[in-house]
Amino acid sequence: MSEAIFERRLNFSSLLATEWKKYKLGQIGEFYNGLSEKSREDFGNGNCKFITYMNVYKNIIADESLCESVKIRKEEEQNSVKYGDVLFTQSSETLEEVGYTSVWTHSSQPYLNSFCFGYRFYDSVMTNPIFIAHYMRSNYIRKAIMKEGQGATRVNLSAERLKNLNIFLPDIKGQNKIAEFLSGLEDRIHKEESVLENMTMEKSSLLQKMFI
Repeated sequence: MSEAIFERRLNFSSLLATEWKKYKLGQIGEFYNGLSEKSREDFGNGNCKFITYMNVYKNIIADESLCESVKIRKEEEQNSVKYGDVLFTQSSETLEEVGYTSVWTHSSQPYLNSFCFGYRFYDSVMTNPIFIAHYMRSNYIRKAIMKEGQGATRVNLSAERLKNLNIFLPDIKGQNKIAEFLSGLEDRIHKEESVLENMTMEKSSLLQKMFI
């Protein structure tokens, strides 16, 4: 193990040493449904934006630029997504893919697709959304969520079954430090990937020149 990796692990271990408290999701927040009673004609050219299933599935932090259009009428009562909300996919073909989560970290308030449901903390200042985004995709939480999936040909997840899901949280200061650490590590990964991509392209270009 390199000295840099050892130091990062040591720093991260010290962040985890703080006290973590146990909560049930149903005690500290509430679930809500995605869009309901919509027809195919309402999508693609509407007056509002909604977060797609794949946006939730692929991104631990939902991408605002990937939201699509939906028509919402004035008389409709639909749930909008707010900053810090956790979004869950509720159906998949396999147990391993059910209940993938994404967190909304933008000021806009779009709607949520019909195949996901959302979760909102009662006290928004008790959590750091970046920390929550990484935590909800951790192996511990993923395994706990998969246990709540039901179905044979298609696996479904209900918000009701997740109300008793146990989560462990440090205080907000601890969350902020962990979020900052993980974000920095993620930025470094993206930079390294970019460097690797550029080197791969350069190698390909040089190989092509060999046969000109």
